Amino acid sequence: MHCLAEHKKIIIVGIPGVGKSAVVTKVEEILKEKNKTVSVKSFGTIMLEQASKNGIHDRDELRKASVETQHKLQILAAKAIGEIKDEVVIIDTHAFISTTEGFYPGLPKHVLEQIKPTNFIVVSARSEEIYNRRMKDKTRNRDIISIDTIKKELAVQDAMLSSCSVLTGAPMKLVLNSEGKIEETAKSVIHAIGL
Repeated sequence: MHCLAEHKKIIIVGIPGVGKSAVVTKVEEILKEKNKTVSVKSFGTIMLEQASKNGIHDRDELRKASVETQHKLQILAAKAIGEIKDEVVIIDTHAFISTTEGFYPGLPKHVLEQIKPTNFIVVSARSEEIYNRRMKDKTRNRDIISIDTIKKELAVQDAMLSSCSVLTGAPMKLVLNSEGKIEETAKSVIHAIGL
């Protein structure tokens, strides 16, 4: 039996184009090599599974859903994640969703209360790298953006995650994912969470 201190619920955020998914995959691989039981949950995927029952079929539709709809879906996703008991649970998500009403928090208080995170990790990159990565990504229907917009998104993300850290008492660490440095970035994450 594992002692409670060994269980980690790590929320990893990053705006589109920072390489968050690649970093999460590498973190999972390294932790499994260390014989840790690891679950990686995409908060958006869990929300989309619930949303599909109401006619929303892709992530781009989901992020354009009303704030009220997103609120309900967040609660369902957070409850599901809160019940996972693996040694390490990595929640891959976003600090905010850009809606027509403004920036909607991806991790409002009601979500944090369900998940009870032990750590927050912000994956970031230089604005120019993010811009270039987004322009190359043909798998998603991305909004038209500029480097100034990316800088604003990074600032909003930092403010949102700082608030989450204050509300929960869980530490927040920013890691830079420079081009071609995924393994190094993943090791920084693992060091930050004490594994």
